[in-house]
Amino acid sequence: MTTPSIAPSRRADVQYLLRLGDTCLILAQRLGEWCGHAPILEEDIALTNMSLDLVGQARAVLTRAGQLNAEDTGTAFDEDQLAFLREERDYRNPTLVELPRGDFAFTVLRNAMVGTLLKLLWQRLQSSSDAELAAIAGKAVKEARYHQSHAGDWVVRLGDGTDESARRMRDAVAVLWPYAAELFEDDEVDGAAAQAGLGPRSSDLREAWEAEMGSMLTQAGLQVPAPRAFRSAGKQGVHSEHMGFLLAEMQYLQRAYPGGAW
Repeated sequence: MTTPSIAPSRRADVQYLLRLGDTCLILAQRLGEWCGHAPILEEDIALTNMSLDLVGQARAVLTRAGQLNAEDTGTAFDEDQLAFLREERDYRNPTLVELPRGDFAFTVLRNAMVGTLLKLLWQRLQSSSDAELAAIAGKAVKEARYHQSHAGDWVVRLGDGTDESARRMRDAVAVLWPYAAELFEDDEVDGAAAQAGLGPRSSDLREAWEAEMGSMLTQAGLQVPAPRAFRSAGKQGVHSEHMGFLLAEMQYLQRAYPGGAW
């Protein structure tokens, strides 16, 4: 027997929180894949701890999303149900975070990109009209600052390092940068959240993000790629071919052993 899937409310505030919670959750899954595989022991521990930070953020945000879901539909989902029992099209993370683990250069650049985004977003969410979300942001912003700083140090170290490390960083920039455009595209969910004071529009973070990431890449001796027409659409539930494999692994135990307790 397997557990049936759940379908969250389409209300804007629920969807806004799912985007945030899913971004943290799916990146945490990718970072967890480094456990036992990082290039040095210290990074093995650091990446795993950052994964746990992101799981904690995801749990808090998904719990709040489940409570808001109850206001709309009368059904309150907990964080485990929202994490493990949705269909692929109901996940709202940007495609950037679901891409395969890649090498260490790929990982630290993605961490820098997402860490910078989350830091800027958590800073704004501290003044959210939702008091519970504001409280979550007050704790999460400290973790995001560390994630950005840690990843940024590695981006500079590798980009300004050996020929091999610099080549790997250039390759990572070429692959990852086109996915950044999706992070700042607005839709009706963003508009409703901004109007209600729940949180900023995605586009509100673009200028500061580009400035901080541009400075980081310049220090690393790397160039910001020219804009491309390519657009990913993970926030709309249209995911890459990698997402299904990630969810199959992530959801297996909960699906196979419904409500299992340890």
